Formats: sequence, C-alpha cells, structure tokens
Amino acid sequence: MTPWEMAAVLAAGTGAGAVNAVVGSGTLITFPVLLATGLPPVTATVSNGLGLVPGSITAALGYREELRGQRRRVLLLGAGAALGGLAGAVLLLTLPASAFERIVPVLVGLALVLVACQPWIAKRVRRRRASGGPVRRDGGPLLFTGLTLASVYGGYFSAAQGIIYVSLMGMLLDETLQRLNAVKNVLAAVVNTVAALLFLFFAPFDWTAVVLIAAGSALGGLIGARTGRRFSPAVLRTLIVSVGTVALVHLMLH
Repeated sequence: MTPWEMAAVLAAGTGAGAVNAVVGSGTLITFPVLLATGLPPVTATVSNGLGLVPGSITAALGYREELRGQRRRVLLLGAGAALGGLAGAVLLLTLPASAFERIVPVLVGLALVLVACQPWIAKRVRRRRASGGPVRRDGGPLLFTGLTLASVYGGYFSAAQGIIYVSLMGMLLDETLQRLNAVKNVLAAVVNTVAALLFLFFAPFDWTAVVLIAAGSALGGLIGARTGRRFSPAVLRTLIVSVGTVALVHLMLH
C-alpha cells in the first residue's frame, strides 16, 4: 500500500469502529476502501473481519455499565453467537461470494422495520407480562435461534449484523435500547473473534490492512461507545434506521 492508502485504511477503521459501537454496518466503510487498495474480495473480507475484532472489544468495554445485570443473558446468547460466527466463517471459505446476496437485503430491511417499531413491540411485551404471560429474561428459544442464525451471516460478511441483533432483541426483550446495544456489541465481539481465529489459519489476509484497521477500530470503538451512550432512545433509533437504510441501499445496488 502507498502511504495515502494506508492513511485511508486507518481512517476507515476508525470510522467503522465508531459506527459499529453505536449502530453497526461499519464494514460498509472499510470494505470498499480495502477493495480500492487492490485487495481481492475474499482477502478484503477476511482482513476486515480480523481488523475489526479490537473495535468490537473496546465497544463492548465502553458499554460495560449497560451490561450490568445481563451476565446470564450475555453468556447464553454469546454461545449461540460463537456457533453461528464459526459456521459463517466456514461458509465464507467454502461458498461463492454471491451466496448471501439475495437474502441479505431482505434481512436488513426486516430488521429496520423491527427497530423502527421497537417502542410499540416493547409495549406489547410489557402488556403480555402484566396479563400473566410468560416472562423470559433471555428471550427464549426464538431469540437464541434468531441470533445464532444472524451470527452465521455475521461470520460471513457482517454488514448490518448489529442492526439485525438489535431488532431481534428489541422484539423479544423488554429492555432499553442502550442495554440492547450493549449486548449487541458483546455478540459482535464474539462473532468477530471466533471468525478471526479460523481465518488466521485457513484464509488469505493482508497483515498491513489488518493492523491498520485494528488500530483504527480500537480507537473508534472507544469513541463510538462514549458518544453513543449519551444518545436518547429516539435519537439512537433514528440513527440505527438511517444508517441501516444506507446499508440496505448499498447492498441492493451491489
């Protein structure tokens, strides 16, 4: 890479780390930049996945206050995320790059609708509990299965993965959006780490790109977490839907 390309990759990693901490879809920043430097698509995808691991971890640490009282939930859903992330990473190494092209825009579009409707869904959940309905602090088998399947996609590509996580949890858990966002960051960290461990041994990657994105995303994750925690639920929801809409358009056009 030229010095200018290296600076662009570092800046993209910082932006992706910040966006992932607050919303998700940071891959849509880094992936095109890596392609522009001349990396093949699979090498760019793998290098991006490896580089974003530190950003996922710093984002999760930045939301540690919102994670209080959610240890059991995080452990349970994290197990599903690990299984899904591993499966997605294996699929990336074995399936053609077009395998998810048709279904991904549908998933992201549905996730955006669920995020936008989250206040109404939360009211329905509270009403059901007040009337004696079942109380499932972890969302039950439906949430576990949904997040595991979303993690398969996350291990494969990860663009808008966080939006899908938040939409599923918002539909099945009676929690504030910030606390759901905190769990989302942990799940993303789990998926990225599991996929990265596989990629290190079985996939092509570019060390320069990995180091630059890692450095940028680690800083961006801290910045994004510090900023995102101050947003009101309405602002955070609007930001998620806005960024998600851009991601949806990007995925449909490409």
